[in-house]
Amino acid sequence: MTPNNRALALAAALLLSAPATYASMAIAATFEQKVENAASIVLGKCVRQESRFDPSGRWIVTYSTFQIEKTLKGGPLPEVTVVTPGGAVGKIHQDTVGIPAFREGAENVIFTKDSKLGPTVLYFDQGAYDVITDDRGEKIVSPVLSNLVRVDTQRGMAIAPNDSPIPLPQFERQVNDAIRNQRDQKIRMETIAAERLRREASLWFVVKQNKWIIILALAGIAFATWRLVRH
Repeated sequence: MTPNNRALALAAALLLSAPATYASMAIAATFEQKVENAASIVLGKCVRQESRFDPSGRWIVTYSTFQIEKTLKGGPLPEVTVVTPGGAVGKIHQDTVGIPAFREGAENVIFTKDSKLGPTVLYFDQGAYDVITDDRGEKIVSPVLSNLVRVDTQRGMAIAPNDSPIPLPQFERQVNDAIRNQRDQKIRMETIAAERLRREASLWFVVKQNKWIIILALAGIAFATWRLVRH
């Protein structure tokens, strides 16, 4: 059984063993993957929300507008409106498993990605964090509560969230370290590619500058080989 099949079998077993619990599966994303693939990472306070049907008229989506307090990745903006599936319009209510439910007045760190309807949350609720202020006035960042089953495809098993509550300055350092490591890795790869191109260009230059000598040498080798075969 392949790792992916083991992951699906385990997730299915979890679902069948707990019929009263609604759950959904998602591939577990590392912190580095979230930072790399996020269009932006922002800390903000939810100041207003509105739920309405999407353009198809079949699904309800909720637009949560955040007043941005700090931008950890991406261009600075005064606010951002994040769209997520689910919500209530009149007496119709729709829920989506694995999608963070924001509330007005709360603070969150959000990893965003672009969608047809606007910015949304990257990697389902793996891309959202609650921010609370403790008794000492320090902001603490922790993963949002989730009933999403996260699957490690390398090991073929469901895993628990690996993020623990940490102070905001430490969270910021982790983001900055991930961005710096990715930038350094990109520079190293570009340097290696440039060096390879330089070597290839240098070899081709030598060949072009000495093409007649090379042609005569190859002709001499061919003639000598022919004489050897004749005898």
